Amino acid sequence: MRDVYRGLLTVLAAILGLWLILGFWSLSTGSRVGLSLLVVLVCAVALWRQWRGVRIGHGATDDFTDASLPPEDFQGAVVLVCGDNAPLFASTARHRESRQGWYLQVKDAEQLPLLAQRLSRVRPALVSQISVLLAILPECHVSPADFTQNLRGWQRAVTQCRAWLSGLPPVWTVTWISPPGTCPEQVPVWFIAGGHGTGLQVHQPGLGNQPLTDWVEESDASGRFTRLSQVLWLNSLLGWQGSAVDSVLTVRQGELPVLTPCAQGFCMVPVGGQHDNLWQQHIADITALSPETARQTDALPLPELLLPGLPRRRGISRKMLFWRQVGLLGGIFLTLAMMTSFINNQRLVRSVGDHLALYHRLSGELPAPKLQAQQYLRADGRLLDDWQRGGEPLRYRMGLYQGGRLVVPVETAISDWAPPPPPPKPEPRAVPVPKTVRLDSLSLFDSGKAVLKAGSTKMLVNSLVDIKARPGWLIVVSGHTDNTGSPQQNQTLSLKRAAAVRDWMRDTGDVPESCFAVQGYGESRPVAANDTPAGRALNRRVEISLVPQADACQLPDTKTASPDESDAPTQEMEK
Repeated sequence: MRDVYRGLLTVLAAILGLWLILGFWSLSTGSRVGLSLLVVLVCAVALWRQWRGVRIGHGATDDFTDASLPPEDFQGAVVLVCGDNAPLFASTARHRESRQGWYLQVKDAEQLPLLAQRLSRVRPALVSQISVLLAILPECHVSPADFTQNLRGWQRAVTQCRAWLSGLPPVWTVTWISPPGTCPEQVPVWFIAGGHGTGLQVHQPGLGNQPLTDWVEESDASGRFTRLSQVLWLNSLLGWQGSAVDSVLTVRQGELPVLTPCAQGFCMVPVGGQHDNLWQQHIADITALSPETARQTDALPLPELLLPGLPRRRGISRKMLFWRQVGLLGGIFLTLAMMTSFINNQRLVRSVGDHLALYHRLSGELPAPKLQAQQYLRADGRLLDDWQRGGEPLRYRMGLYQGGRLVVPVETAISDWAPPPPPPKPEPRAVPVPKTVRLDSLSLFDSGKAVLKAGSTKMLVNSLVDIKARPGWLIVVSGHTDNTGSPQQNQTLSLKRAAAVRDWMRDTGDVPESCFAVQGYGESRPVAANDTPAGRALNRRVEISLVPQADACQLPDTKTASPDESDAPTQEMEK
């Protein structure tokens, strides 16, 4: 997959992770911030590693530019040519293109897994079309041990490609060998080891494949001799191939798996080689004669005829792979979101259910606990009503919201009980404020006198029943006269008469003098006209009233009085 798609998947994973944490998971603020920072950090590290891996991958395969790689929509086979591949390519070319295949030259075994990794990343749709061609040129090797070690290296490199190519890629071998000296023709002759018991076949240009025996018999006498010599040469090649190549690839060695070629081809064409090479050594062991070293003029022919027989699988384009990954991430997100929504709804049902159970368990004999439980239900009802009107929070959605079926039980429970009304508070009893007591002066005093008459006591007792000394109230005694005589004499007479009544009340009721106020108004405040005897009789009066005053009439505290003070009345009576 291209790097941009990998980055988009990482960013998408970060967005979905933050959505889960902030929108669905019921966590504290600190936990949400911590997890969100962790997701951002992990995705940032992943993006950095992807960028670094791309740099390393590009650095290791700098020889393969985008022009060297097949296009995304290439329909043919993508062949990674390993082994003795130099004679198949020009000195400056890294790939060869044909109608049926795209051949990429892999110079060494270490480069093969890197190239497979890059192809899987930038051309994922072509992964199923990739195969590994092991090119074998025995005339290019001298040491059998070095040749075997080289095969082991390529076998190990093919094994390392499993992680990038969805398993071991198809491996096939093609061996190029110089024809015997009796074959003057320079036309390449291809032999194919067919499967399913078909045996060896010979490829005829324009005619397809035919069995080896038919190919020999169809020629004339001179041509039959040439073909028989080629068949003998081929038999020798098959013997060498089985002992030097197949015995190495098809036998398990330690951690290296078995590589069974899916197809094998043999091509007789002039191949330039070294002196005393492996092929010459093999022929010398059989015939005691060493064949001459051929001279190669052009690049070796490509094994196009073997491509149709290679296994093919359906490829996946990078867009398809990207959308598959997006679908996988979306599925994981939806699964986790639905699980979280289910858990949140279960918690909601359990919480409201606990409040309902507590409410119904209380009888209400003690109103306070029942009222508190009702308050819990009222809070639940308000919350459910708000969600019903404006939509429930995201963490309760995904089609799993259970709050709707809780509204009716909560409202029913709230309305089936009401706390008893509080007992009425007793109204404070108003302290009756006595009306002003008005006494006739002539009934109490002789004319012009300020001494109480002997018979006035009974009238005072009857008239002053409601006038009692109490803290915070001042007993005001005021005297009034008519306008007979001088104003100064009238004011003095009225004051003395008020004082006489005050003295009688003080002495009779044992009231402290601080409870009294004495006033003499004389003739200044008449209640009737002084023109008639009846009016003057109304103006001659003594008025007694209670007036509120905070510091008035503060009676002494008998509990805190000293022993001497508490015994004072007793001592006075004894005297």
